[in-house]
Amino acid sequence: MAFRSRREKLRSILSGGTCVHPGSVYDAISIRIAEDLGFPLGMFGGSVASLAVLGDPDVTLITLTELAEQMRRMSRASALPVLVDADHGYGNALNVRRTVQELETAGAAGLTIEDTLLPAAFGETKAQLIPLEEGVGKMKAALDGRSDPSLVIMGRTGAASITSVEDAIRRARAYEATGVDALFFTGIKSRAEVEAIASATRLPIVLGGAPDELNALDYLESQRVRIALQGHAPIAAATQAVYETQKALREGTAPKALKGLSAAELTNRVMREADVKARSAAFLGLKK
Repeated sequence: MAFRSRREKLRSILSGGTCVHPGSVYDAISIRIAEDLGFPLGMFGGSVASLAVLGDPDVTLITLTELAEQMRRMSRASALPVLVDADHGYGNALNVRRTVQELETAGAAGLTIEDTLLPAAFGETKAQLIPLEEGVGKMKAALDGRSDPSLVIMGRTGAASITSVEDAIRRARAYEATGVDALFFTGIKSRAEVEAIASATRLPIVLGGAPDELNALDYLESQRVRIALQGHAPIAAATQAVYETQKALREGTAPKALKGLSAAELTNRVMREADVKARSAAFLGLKK
C-alpha cells in the first residue's frame, strides 16, 4: 500500500522510547517545510483545518469531505506522516467508520476520534462529553472502518478539563480495551495528572498541549508520552505575515520595498522546482 511506510513511521514513534514534537501542518506548503526541517511527524489539527479551509473558528463547521480533501492535498505534496484530528468523527459511530475510510484513502498516517459532544448542544456554553458507552462504540467503529492495519487509530478524551482526571482515566481504559493504538489526552495540567494517567493505562500517550512544566521531553518519555503537541504557531505566524504584507501594499509600499518575504531559493525549494524542471526535461524535451 502506497501510504504504509508513513503509517509504519508513526507506529515506530509510538513504540519507541522517545517523545517527539510534531510539526503543525495544514496545506501543501506547511507540510513540505515541516518535512524539509526534519520533523518526524505532522499534526493536522481541527482548528487549523477550519481556518485554512474555511476561514472559520473551530466550532465544527468543516465537513469530513473538506478535511479529507485537504489531507489528500498534503499527501500528494509530501511523504511526511500526518496525524489527523478527526474531531468526533462527524456524526455517530457509523459516521466515524466512514471518517476512518476517507482519511485512510486520503493518506493519513493516523487519526484521533474524541469523546467531546460536537457540535455544541443548544443552549450550552460549556464543553460536554458523550456517554462513555457511545465513546466506546465510536472506537469500535473506527477500528472496524480501517482496511490497512498499519493505520494508527487513537482514542481521544477531553475529560480532564471537562469533568475530571479520574473520568479521563476511566474513559481511556475503556477505549484501550477496544484495541485502539494510542491514547490522546487534552486538558492535562500537571505532572501529577500525567503520572496518574501513565500508571493507570498501558498504551502510548499523546498530549494535546500542556503547561510549561510538561515541556521536558526526558520526563515525558519516562511517563510513556510519545507525542507532545506544541500548538499551531505556524498558521498564526502565516496569518500575521499575510496581514502585514497586505497592509503595507494597501498603504502604498512598493512591492520591492516589502520586508520579510520568502527568498526565491526557499520558494523554489518548497515548490520543488528542481524536480519539476527535471521532469520537464525528461517528458517534454525542455532544457533544464
